[in-house]
Amino acid sequence: MEGKYDKRNQLNDLTGKEWLLLTKSFWMSEKCADDKAAFGHPAPFLIRDIEKLISMFTKKGMRVLDPFMGSGTTALAAYNLGRFGIGMDLSEEYRRLALGRFAEKGMSEADYCYLVGDSTLELAKAGSVDYIVTSPPYHNILKNNSKGIRNDNSGKGYRNGARQGVEYYSDLPNDLGNQKTYNDFLALLGRVMDGCFALLKEKKYCTIIISDFTVDKKEVCVQGDVVALMRQAGFEFVGTTVLLQDNKPLYPFGYPYSYKINHMHQNILNFRKGART
Repeated sequence: MEGKYDKRNQLNDLTGKEWLLLTKSFWMSEKCADDKAAFGHPAPFLIRDIEKLISMFTKKGMRVLDPFMGSGTTALAAYNLGRFGIGMDLSEEYRRLALGRFAEKGMSEADYCYLVGDSTLELAKAGSVDYIVTSPPYHNILKNNSKGIRNDNSGKGYRNGARQGVEYYSDLPNDLGNQKTYNDFLALLGRVMDGCFALLKEKKYCTIIISDFTVDKKEVCVQGDVVALMRQAGFEFVGTTVLLQDNKPLYPFGYPYSYKINHMHQNILNFRKGART
């Protein structure tokens, strides 16, 4: 292990040098061979990106929760680092996808807990946790009907450059991806984060990975709204890490009439549990 471990460190198992590297305000997204099976999900995490977060905010043996578990990447990353991954998702289909990935890694039911349920109502089933990391559905952007810029590269084992428009999470009314308005999306996400606050141990951390996106064809500062709802839930905002994804293709969205941004990063928003006011 590079560097020296300080016995006063109650947060993680990192040396001082390892800790310092993870405090940079930007990271480059990293893929690995085990990511390939996750691309049956429309918006998968990459394992190494989540491993960095888990290694920063937990020690071995701790419990890590993802309230939008999807293809199971959080549980895989937790397992790789000797932590216990817990997740909940509305979709039995994505649970089956995750279980297939777990089996390939040799994981048993003693190594994880994957619950099918509604995180706005049933999250208490997960029990007390030491860290929460998740990427919620991005409102209804997966139902974008614009298709001319959508290429499916998932079969080649890497992330699609953009959404395909027809591949979305579910048709369930309580799915964040099916909310009619952006405010409805924020309100439902806030309910999930209230549940997360209740389960997270004192002074522990919660991370939300999310990009800004357009609503009614207008760019929205989503990260600002998420920070506001997290503060309302009782969390203290402690900083953003920009996760650079430079492998995504560029598209001439507004050319040659107007400027339209290409989102080439995710915002890793980090929070710490504080007392409600």
